[in-house]
Amino acid sequence: MKKLVLLYIVTCLLVNTHVFSAEEKEGFFKKWGSNKDETLKEKKLNKKNSSSKKKENFFKPWGQKNSTTNTSQSAKVEKNLNRNITSNEMNHNISIYTGTFDTIDKEGDDKSTLMGAEHKNKDLFRSTWIGRFSPTTGAFVTKKGSIYLYSGIEADYNLGPINISPSFAPGYYEAGDGKNLGSALEFKSQIKIGVDIFKNTNLGYSYSHISNNDWGDINPGTDNQSLIFSQKF
Repeated sequence: MKKLVLLYIVTCLLVNTHVFSAEEKEGFFKKWGSNKDETLKEKKLNKKNSSSKKKENFFKPWGQKNSTTNTSQSAKVEKNLNRNITSNEMNHNISIYTGTFDTIDKEGDDKSTLMGAEHKNKDLFRSTWIGRFSPTTGAFVTKKGSIYLYSGIEADYNLGPINISPSFAPGYYEAGDGKNLGSALEFKSQIKIGVDIFKNTNLGYSYSHISNNDWGDINPGTDNQSLIFSQKF
């Protein structure tokens, strides 16, 4: 009987010990697995956050750079537009000149002082293989009441600060008390040499010849010379 009781007690102890050990093992592995899963989750989350931060840090300066680049490009475009507007506004050239009408006076009674003005619009220029041409319009009056109104073309050749401008312009001539040129229709051929003395300011000398190409009753012609002050607006 004692042996049976003892065997029963030992059996219970062994069973309880086995159950306890199994529970401990299960709790241990469960806890270890949970910790492992949590550690893996934390690592994945940290890795994801780190990747997001890296992407954010990468795209942020890139975006800032693009923003800066776009701002710089916009500034350049605006500057170029302002430069073009300024350039277009400065394409009107006004010249005032004074000099001598009929410089080579054979008779000695037609030589006179002249004063005139001229306008040239470079917006209407035409570039050709022989130069750059612009329309020119002007008029002068002499001390003896002679008037000449003309409109034609002028070429521009720039050699640094020196400007050479030949021109040709037909026009209307009224003699008044001055020299009779033989026709109301006269043609002016001129060569002008100027020097840029200030920005948009030019001082020059011109020599011109006016005649009617033998279309009138007479064709004495006249040679003139002037000092010219030009300003761009």
